[in-house]
Amino acid sequence: MSGRPVVAAALAATGAALAHRALTRGVRSPRWARTNHAGDPVTLLEGPAYVAGATLGAVVGGPAGVVATVGSGAFGALDDLAGDGSSKGLRGHLGAAARGEVTTGAVKVVGLGVTGLVCAALADRRRPDTSLVDTVVGGAVVAGAANLVNLLDLRPGRALKATMLAAVPLLAGPGGTSAAAGAGAALGVLAPDLAGRAMLGDTGANAAGALVGTALVEGTGRRGRVVALAVLTGLTLVSERVSFTRVIESTPGLRELDAWGRPAR
Repeated sequence: MSGRPVVAAALAATGAALAHRALTRGVRSPRWARTNHAGDPVTLLEGPAYVAGATLGAVVGGPAGVVATVGSGAFGALDDLAGDGSSKGLRGHLGAAARGEVTTGAVKVVGLGVTGLVCAALADRRRPDTSLVDTVVGGAVVAGAANLVNLLDLRPGRALKATMLAAVPLLAGPGGTSAAAGAGAALGVLAPDLAGRAMLGDTGANAAGALVGTALVEGTGRRGRVVALAVLTGLTLVSERVSFTRVIESTPGLRELDAWGRPAR
């Protein structure tokens, strides 16, 4: 990794770490407080800190990554701050919409779709070989990636590890700067997340997924985007019936990777 990706990663990591420190010292609102899976109090201010750092790094790569981070983070914050939790998952939000109820989750789903489409359109501006269909599929990939990382934000460090692992194979491609920004910001807030003091929430998790999804779109054509969309769709549908946590904890290798870095309880 060299050049702009290195700069993006460094800016993102530094920015996220400093933003997390400043936010946790300066913001006392209970709206950002939650209780995690273990019953311990955590702050969701890690999410805005991740967005700040990732945006700083994404600026190096161009507007697509910036829109992905800011747009997805904003819709995630809407759900973090105004969501009532009455509807869970894609099925829950769609079911509520069918009953005429507009949930913040449903607004977020639409917002992530629009954000993804804008990101893909920006990424495709300099690629004359792409068509409208390619851009639409790319937008769905960005939105799907944003949603998937959010589904993983259930244990300390899990979503951040997934973000960094997904970014690694993209670093050497055309989307390397966006991938580096996503991974760098994840590294910047990894310590408090692993310690169980903070979590990404929808704000950070949606932004992280969207930024890595944008990196993938920047580096692939129609075939790669279709494959990515199929995988993301499949995993999202599976999540409605299967617990990712149960699968991870019962699979050697994944179990150890998932637990790495967490303090013993």
